[in-house]
Amino acid sequence: MQSAPTSSAKTNVPDSKAAAIRHLPADVQTAFHQFEADGNVAALDRVILAILKDYIPRPSEKPLDALPGETRLMDDLGFDSLAITEVVFFTEDLLGISIANEEIIQVRSLDDLRGFVRRKVAARKAG
Repeated sequence: MQSAPTSSAKTNVPDSKAAAIRHLPADVQTAFHQFEADGNVAALDRVILAILKDYIPRPSEKPLDALPGETRLMDDLGFDSLAITEVVFFTEDLLGISIANEEIIQVRSLDDLRGFVRRKVAARKAG
């Protein structure tokens, strides 16, 4: 009996990650695969915004990618500690990073989040 492959031959993304993003739009899945393949952090931004959209407590009037970078996660988008925790857990699992509570409380805006995740991913790759 053959065992199931552990990653997609086309994208080289582990099956667990492919399953985790299966519910995201196709363009976001493509962006994630691009990031995994070549480390393109611009592609990662699209993934981060899709994760936020999944856990946002109240839908934004505009698409998240159309909002200014200064848009505050809690005050403007309505994120609370539970929603932020869900975003953190999903992001940690998907990107293979670790996020401490002390770190995430410093993240207040969309730009803060983008920069924070980029630094965490860069540190993971460097370490």
